[in-house]
Amino acid sequence: MKKMNASTTVELAAYRWEIASRALLAIVGGYAISALYAASFSLTFPSYKVQAVLGATMFSFTVYCVVVIWAFSARSLARAWLVAGMMAAVPAIHMLLAWSA
Repeated sequence: MKKMNASTTVELAAYRWEIASRALLAIVGGYAISALYAASFSLTFPSYKVQAVLGATMFSFTVYCVVVIWAFSARSLARAWLVAGMMAAVPAIHMLLAWSA
């Protein structure tokens, strides 16, 4: 069995923290972003409230899948979090503008 030196242990720990951060982004961030999109789109759809909420909820499942895929396919961890933050900013700004009007 190969012995691990200090640098290998540090690299392994850094890799594990990166995977944990991507998993956190995928699970918690994906849920938060999809909830923002569902709330934002339910305010946007020009139909009955029930249909608007149902359509927005169905769309939010797609958003969740996109965030999960993006969290693990981005080249860097910083890029994954940056794009997720920008994705969350769009519906958040829309809801702030819609509620303030």
